[in-house]
Amino acid sequence: MTVIAMTREIGSLGTDVAAGIAKGLGLKIIHSEIIANQIAERMGVEENAVRRYVDGSASILERWLIDRRKLSRYTSEEILRLAQQGDVLIRGWGAAVLLRDMPQVISVRVCAPIAFRVRVMMERMGIKDPDVVRQEIERFDAAHTRMMRGSFNVEREDALLYHLVLNTDRLPIDVCVEAVCQLARHSSFQDRVTTQTALANKFLEAKISSALGDQIGSSLAPVGVTVSADNGKVTLVGTSCSGNLRARAEKVAARIEGVCAIDNRIISVPSHGSRF
Repeated sequence: MTVIAMTREIGSLGTDVAAGIAKGLGLKIIHSEIIANQIAERMGVEENAVRRYVDGSASILERWLIDRRKLSRYTSEEILRLAQQGDVLIRGWGAAVLLRDMPQVISVRVCAPIAFRVRVMMERMGIKDPDVVRQEIERFDAAHTRMMRGSFNVEREDALLYHLVLNTDRLPIDVCVEAVCQLARHSSFQDRVTTQTALANKFLEAKISSALGDQIGSSLAPVGVTVSADNGKVTLVGTSCSGNLRARAEKVAARIEGVCAIDNRIISVPSHGSRF
C-alpha cells in the first residue's frame, strides 16, 4: 500500500514527475478536480469557486460565500478519505503537510528556481512576456502560502516537512521519478497494516472534528476541542465556560461511524467574574 503526498511549485514540471511516478508504481493520481468537487458539494458552492479560492483568483462574492474554516476541515477529511484507498499519489491541497506526522506516507516536494519556472510557463501558456508570467506565478505562490497558513498554520515551506525535495532545474525528470520510486519500494514503506491503521485513525479524527465544527458554535468551544483516535477509541480534550460543551461534544462524536468508545476529558471552567 503506497501513499505519496506531493507538493509542486507551478512551472516546476511537477505534473510530469507525478505522471512518471504513478506509471512506475501503478498509482492513481488524485487530481485537484477530484478533491474540489467533493468539497464544493459539501459547502454548497460551485466547484470552480473552490478552485479559484485556492489559487487566489476568487471574486469578492466567492470569498464571502466560502467559509475558510469549513474549507480547511473538509479538505483534510477528503484527503484522508482518498488516502485510505491506498496506491495513490495526492497532488497539492496541503496533503504533504496534513500527513507529515505519518512516516509511512511519502511526502515529496518538487520545486525549481523562478527563472526556470517562468521559462516553462511561457512555453506552456504561449506567452512571450516573462513579466506577465512571473506575476502569475507569484500570485499563485502567494495564494498557496495563504492556504497553508489558514489551513495548517504553516508560514513557509520547510524542507523538513518532506522525505524528498527535488529541484527539477538540477535533476532530470526521469531521475526524480526513479528517486521516489526507489524510496517507495523500500521496506520502511511496505507495512500495509501500519499505514492503514494510521490513516484510519487520522480520518476518524478529521470526521469528528468536522462534525464538531459544523454542529457546535465557537461560543461554546472558543479554543476548540482536540480529538485523538486509536482503533475506534476516541479522546476529546477541551476547555469551555459552558457546561453544555462536554455533553454536546460527546453526543456529536458518538454519532460518527467508527467510534466505539469515548474518553471525554472536556472540562468546564467558570467565566471571568463567576463564582465557584
